Amino acid sequence: MHIRKPLVAAAATAALAAGALASFAGLGTASAADASSTASAGGVRIAYYDQWSVYGSAFYPKHLDTRGIAGKLDVINYSFGNIHPTNLTCFEANKAAGDDNNPNAGDGAGDSYADYQKSFSAADSVSGVADKWDQPIVGVFNQFKQLKAKYPKLKINISIGGWTYSKYFSDAAKTDASRKKLVSSCIDQYIKGNLPVEGGYGGAGSAAGIFDGIDIDWEYPGSAGGHLGNHYAPEDKQNFTLLLKEFRTQLDAYGAANGGKKYLLTSALPAGQDKIKYIETDKIGAYLDYANIMTYDMHGAWDADGPTYHQSPLTNSPADPTDAIAPGSEKYSIKNAIDSWIDGKPAYGIAGGFPAGKLTLGYEFYYRGWKGVPAGPAGGLAQSATGPSAARPTSQQPGIANYKELGGIVDNPATTFWDDQAKASYFYKDGEFFTGLNQKSIQARVDYGKQRGLAGAMMYSLLGLDNNATLLNQISDALGGATQPPVTTPPTTPPTIPPTTPPTTPPTTPPGTGCGSTPAYVAGTVYTGGSEVSHNGHKWKAQWWTQNETPGTTGEWGVWKDLGAC
Repeated sequence: MHIRKPLVAAAATAALAAGALASFAGLGTASAADASSTASAGGVRIAYYDQWSVYGSAFYPKHLDTRGIAGKLDVINYSFGNIHPTNLTCFEANKAAGDDNNPNAGDGAGDSYADYQKSFSAADSVSGVADKWDQPIVGVFNQFKQLKAKYPKLKINISIGGWTYSKYFSDAAKTDASRKKLVSSCIDQYIKGNLPVEGGYGGAGSAAGIFDGIDIDWEYPGSAGGHLGNHYAPEDKQNFTLLLKEFRTQLDAYGAANGGKKYLLTSALPAGQDKIKYIETDKIGAYLDYANIMTYDMHGAWDADGPTYHQSPLTNSPADPTDAIAPGSEKYSIKNAIDSWIDGKPAYGIAGGFPAGKLTLGYEFYYRGWKGVPAGPAGGLAQSATGPSAARPTSQQPGIANYKELGGIVDNPATTFWDDQAKASYFYKDGEFFTGLNQKSIQARVDYGKQRGLAGAMMYSLLGLDNNATLLNQISDALGGATQPPVTTPPTTPPTIPPTTPPTTPPTTPPGTGCGSTPAYVAGTVYTGGSEVSHNGHKWKAQWWTQNETPGTTGEWGVWKDLGAC
């Protein structure tokens, strides 16, 4: 599942505890076919960057550059945006999510502080230039703008929903009017960039050009298997399809009206047949660019006493000691999930028919674990347990550990085991059993995806990586995709075409208001790369598309180049 950690208000300095580790849930999303020319067939690489990364873990967008992460990706999904409980629209708020066991945990919650109000110092920013108080926006959104300037082929989506924020999808998708209202509001806020003014930042067009698409992470249509208190209804099955159709229609229309830009529409989708059966698998592929199947979290220490088993078994194994996920369905495995999406499982009410070339396999950047596990005949596999593994410093949850927290265990020959029936790795030491990825299981999953003609990989989440981005590098190498080297100077064209058709030349101003023949800067005007204006006694040249970024306020790296005094 995509876990939505509780949010941190503006005054907070560290992320709060994470959400529940309930039943298997889905993740989602992907890049469109044109996401990057570097992504070879079957080599698309999509990863989630979590909103709460900027707090206790201090994992900033800058690190996506300095650790070589951005150059290995085609799409970043920024998680998560929420749906307003009464307006049923996309919105921004500075309100922490509640306890995960609370059915109202996500009501009205959001992290506008992380999104566009948190200032970054020069040392912590992508550009190396400190944020200023009078910028239109700061925060992660502004850091993404700088990141895209260095990696022009990189696309960034806003992901809406997730484990904690899916409660009101069913209500918002219920009627044609409500669907149109939700979609229009999301496009207005994230694609047009019309952010509400909060903390002195935001305003019309302030986030224009940052997001290249929208990722829908509804966990889950028609199913009671989502977060406690989620709304769901039988008609969700059809309404989910209609909601995706509305997103596709409005995104295409907006792109066509504004320079012909292709906006991405992706979705996080479940791997459990108990949830897939509530989705029109044969219809939604017409509207999605990619679907990311959450092929992980199939087993974990929410079953505190075990039996221990793989969180992401690739193939079915007769040694699987767990029960089927639901009556009339098969046990969890990546193969069962992909077979359901592509080929269908009529006996379980699943039509199949989703295009293989639009599916991505999920890759988890964390491990699920138990404690009090006897070694048994095969290093703790399929054994009882006394509870979740101990909480680690960065993952902060019992039963969860990140790669960097298992140093000396993962890929240590003494503690690493391979299940050839399930094609999955696991790790055992001193009574603790962990299940997750290593190089061998990554290669097996990549090989399977290529054999099935799948699109590539979706990774959740970048926060789980070690400083060397080991798992990401192993996935990228196995996929065989090329990397994107950063540019050393700002591009002369925008990394993405923002959402208004720019005039070929900026509007003129009355004589005497500019530097000689150079017109004065006019707030609200759209300027393109090469446009020259005058402001505060200086001439300025736009390096790429811009709107509402006042010359002299964007730093040396910014869009406006100072050509000197008039």
